[in-house]
Amino acid sequence: MQKYDVIIIGAGASGLMCAAAAARRGRKVLVCDQADQAGKKILVSGGGRCNFTNLDVRAVHYISHNPHFVKSAIKRFTPWDFIDLLERHQIPWHERAHGQLFCNESAKAIVDMLLQECRQAGATLQLKTTIESVVHDTASGFTLRTSRGEYRCEALVVATGGLSIPTLGASPLGYRLAQQFEIAVYPPSAGLVPFTVQPVDKQNLAPLSGIAIEAVVSIDGVAFQENVLFTHRGLSGPAILQLSNYWQPGQKITIDWLPHHPIASLLENARHVHPKQQLKTMLAQHLPARVVTALLPATLGDTPLAQLGKAHIESVTQCIHCWNIIPNGTEGYRTAEVTRGGVDCDAISSKTFESKTVAGLYFVGEVLDVTGWLGGYNLHWAWASGWCAGQYA
Repeated sequence: MQKYDVIIIGAGASGLMCAAAAARRGRKVLVCDQADQAGKKILVSGGGRCNFTNLDVRAVHYISHNPHFVKSAIKRFTPWDFIDLLERHQIPWHERAHGQLFCNESAKAIVDMLLQECRQAGATLQLKTTIESVVHDTASGFTLRTSRGEYRCEALVVATGGLSIPTLGASPLGYRLAQQFEIAVYPPSAGLVPFTVQPVDKQNLAPLSGIAIEAVVSIDGVAFQENVLFTHRGLSGPAILQLSNYWQPGQKITIDWLPHHPIASLLENARHVHPKQQLKTMLAQHLPARVVTALLPATLGDTPLAQLGKAHIESVTQCIHCWNIIPNGTEGYRTAEVTRGGVDCDAISSKTFESKTVAGLYFVGEVLDVTGWLGGYNLHWAWASGWCAGQYA
């Protein structure tokens, strides 16, 4: 049986960061993963350019049943700490809208950097390794039975991620391990994911597939203003992905398709200038004509502006500024960028990421009940939680 000080299950963002940090402290570290390649999810993030962090990382950008849990880690490991790491490895990067930071070239540079950090610190990486069982003994620590033999360690770090993008090897192992040690798990669900729509709405909206509009989407007081993209199955785009983190089945979402232009004022001005112009023609100056046709009742769209009464204007206002839809569901884990829910943060130390009830057991990254916004926040959580745990494991 091979013995290590620390074994980390999961060679993703949080696992590799934790491994490098722990090994730099002189700990004998093994990282094992069932995949045949490390950092698979990093490689596809940001369209292959890796949106590795954001210049503005605050607790408000994260969703958790314990909203204070993230504060300690993101304060101790900041975006600038990760940027310093990139600079040391001479990896060029750039800023996009909303403070999002991306690699200039391939996300592979980030994975290579993390692997190099692990090698230089002395951590061992072992891929194609399936965890069959984990047994804990207060005297001898943790014993792992795997497809590559048995291992023992003092500290076990669970960095297994969530259930999103199963084609990249997503697994519920981390949740099962938490439950094995009687640590609560909030039910996981797909986050940062497109919506599908009801059949009747799909018939109306499917012809709009490929059209993107900057709009404000909201649900129960939470609102985001970015692009909304019509797809052949429903709605996507940054604003929809953001809102999906807050949506529960059966809830309606509201969309303002013209957030910067009060429709009543536009109509009032237009009918003085072009009283005979049809409503749909006027609106097509501000929104794609196909979208106007889909949003408005057919009879209303053909109405000349001069004939619009108060009730008509209220109806148009509702259609443009308060368009409601109840999604049929989401695209699910297949396209989700992150997993909502996970290991109860109240059971984990926000300083060390060690279980409060099982000494030597740590949880980091997406497996925890922490879900970041779109824009680099989830990867930053992986770096920060992994680094912090690596200081103690």
